[in-house]
Amino acid sequence: MIEETSFSFNNATFFSYMYKGVPLTKRIPNCSPWNSCRSTTTQYYYNRSPPRRVTLLLRRKATTYAKRQSTTITFPSRLFKTPALLCSVSPIVNNTHATTQFESTRRLQPPPRHATPSEIETAAAEPPQTSIKRLFYELLRIFDEWILEPLLTFRRFVHIVFIFAPVILITPAVLIGSRVEAEQDEKRGTLWWFDFLASQMERAGPTFIKLAQWIASRTDLFPLALCTRLSKLHSHVDPHPFSHTRHILREAFGRELHEVFSELDENPLGVGAIAQVYKAKLRPYILVRHMREQFLVEDNIITPDCVQTLDIDGKTPINIHTSVAIKVLHPKARQIVHRDLKIMEFFAKALTLIPTMHWISLPDEVRVFGEMMRDQLDLRIEASHLERFNKLFADTMNVEFPKPVMAFTTKDMLIEEYENGIPLNAFLEQAAFVRQCDDDDIKPVYDNKIANIGLNAFLHMLIFYNFVHADLHPGNIMIKFYKPKAHHPVQKAWSRAMGRYLKDDGEVAVERILAVRDDPVEMHKELLALEDEGYSPRLVFIDAGLVNELNDVNRRNFLDLFQAIAQFDGYRAGELMVERCRTPELVIEPEVFALRMQNLILGLKQNTFNLGAVRIGNLLHNAMNMVRAHHVKLEGDFVNVVVSIMLLEGIGRQLNPDLDLFKSALPVLRDYSIKDHGKATIEGVVKDVQMHGSAPHWLKVWIFLELRNLFLRNERENEWLQMCDFLCFNN
Repeated sequence: MIEETSFSFNNATFFSYMYKGVPLTKRIPNCSPWNSCRSTTTQYYYNRSPPRRVTLLLRRKATTYAKRQSTTITFPSRLFKTPALLCSVSPIVNNTHATTQFESTRRLQPPPRHATPSEIETAAAEPPQTSIKRLFYELLRIFDEWILEPLLTFRRFVHIVFIFAPVILITPAVLIGSRVEAEQDEKRGTLWWFDFLASQMERAGPTFIKLAQWIASRTDLFPLALCTRLSKLHSHVDPHPFSHTRHILREAFGRELHEVFSELDENPLGVGAIAQVYKAKLRPYILVRHMREQFLVEDNIITPDCVQTLDIDGKTPINIHTSVAIKVLHPKARQIVHRDLKIMEFFAKALTLIPTMHWISLPDEVRVFGEMMRDQLDLRIEASHLERFNKLFADTMNVEFPKPVMAFTTKDMLIEEYENGIPLNAFLEQAAFVRQCDDDDIKPVYDNKIANIGLNAFLHMLIFYNFVHADLHPGNIMIKFYKPKAHHPVQKAWSRAMGRYLKDDGEVAVERILAVRDDPVEMHKELLALEDEGYSPRLVFIDAGLVNELNDVNRRNFLDLFQAIAQFDGYRAGELMVERCRTPELVIEPEVFALRMQNLILGLKQNTFNLGAVRIGNLLHNAMNMVRAHHVKLEGDFVNVVVSIMLLEGIGRQLNPDLDLFKSALPVLRDYSIKDHGKATIEGVVKDVQMHGSAPHWLKVWIFLELRNLFLRNERENEWLQMCDFLCFNN
């Protein structure tokens, strides 16, 4: 059955619709108003009519695209209004029809400008103009804060008590059973109680799951066996209905969805504790107007979602990709988290009455956790983090962050560039498969490169920028591919002179790997083929809601620890950790703590020529165990950086067992020391000599690592150890 519908309108109206230039299907080839343009679902036929009029004949099958693709909204009722101007998968080919079409639209004005979601949100936040409305809103606020919210918080409190009362009642079980050496000598009853606590925290809801994940990162405060169990918790949250997402989007944009999106997948890509993510495609004229530079695609880059449309001047054809990820908060997420934080504050104050818990200062930790949660509940903060990361790594080809659309981001909604990558877990599984194979012909592909890129990116965040992604687990890292030759200016110029064009089809390479991901043998063959074809890996870091930015005090403390590890001065490091902790008066046996730190670092010194065999993560784990045993209360940001190092080193060693943290740090320290022609180093020397009477720690660490590298190349281990004994006289 074929439906035929014809619509007649004048040229100005027709071309004003053509200006939108948005494909409503996944692929619509190049077309012009005077030729047929076919897609998998719709055929457009444009016939020249009498002067000043154009007739559009739409032939459509009864089974529409939206009916066959039930999870994707394509707004079929508006299909005839917004025919595609141009859409192509690469390479984009200019033809005479396209030129005719662009020339026809030169005299037309772009569609009227609408307020962006951020502008709408700002306007809505302004207080009401009339006194009656102000009084009404004030009464609503008082009713909500003093009557409704306390009642709902009490109901939630009763629910939490019922969940955790059994945990409290069976606490004596921690004294039962024999000790398990593999679990840090914890008793079996204690391990069972840890498991039960983890299961109850999972039942308590998203906020308590986030709390469990945060506790898992504080190995300086809580037993390692408990942290290990809590780190495995995941947010098993049912996705909120799409009707809520539709309401948020309509409220944010102030117009219907079909005016903003050409496609919107109803099924979320992922569901987290406080938000869920969708994939969509924005209309090109919106991208051109609000985020042209971010989504502009070079002629030599191939992306499946690339379309060709008119620039803001209405004349110049440009290539732009349209796929975005939309992050939307769960309904009432703020209210639920706010109530849970109040309940946590109550329990933290109650637990502080126990003498042995006083040194942890739980109310302060709950306050820090609350600040972290509130930051995640405002998606504008995550967008600002992504924007800053993009600026910091703008000149780095092998590291990428999604580009946020700041104008389209509100407290409840974040729109960012959609990244189509391969999950890092796929490469971790592939590395495990290669190690298990007895065949000498099967060797790792890209593993060392990925490990080095990740570690180098982290060290740049830490040393160069003091702005560290605080949630670097494998789920937040993806791998893409690119061809370096296609971006090298000399090679690009030479290829053009020779009449050839170097194409970067990294997106195609990603699809090739995803197609064979479940077959390790085929995936290994495909990776070898990509390597032979000249592809290089690129790491994509997502979910930047949590970052660490050390203040001057915490940065100095971290540099002291890093310097102590490089100089093998464990005793001094132990002394400084005691002196600069929050509560030095509550530290148990500080002298013993310093001696234990010295013993720990001496073990590292003996392996200085084989640091690839030294697991820095294990060393820091042992340090955190000593910190907890002696009640040395460290700053949370400082500990988070240490935990990030442990986590990243653990990931890197799964890909490259010989990973050397100090060796990777050396080129970063060199770049940092000569940055801006040594300006930062000179300023650091002057500042540190004035404040502390010594050179800056990064300079000392750099000198030590350069000496180590020099002796390492000449295999002069004994001379290196003698040099360490001479320079580190505290040992």
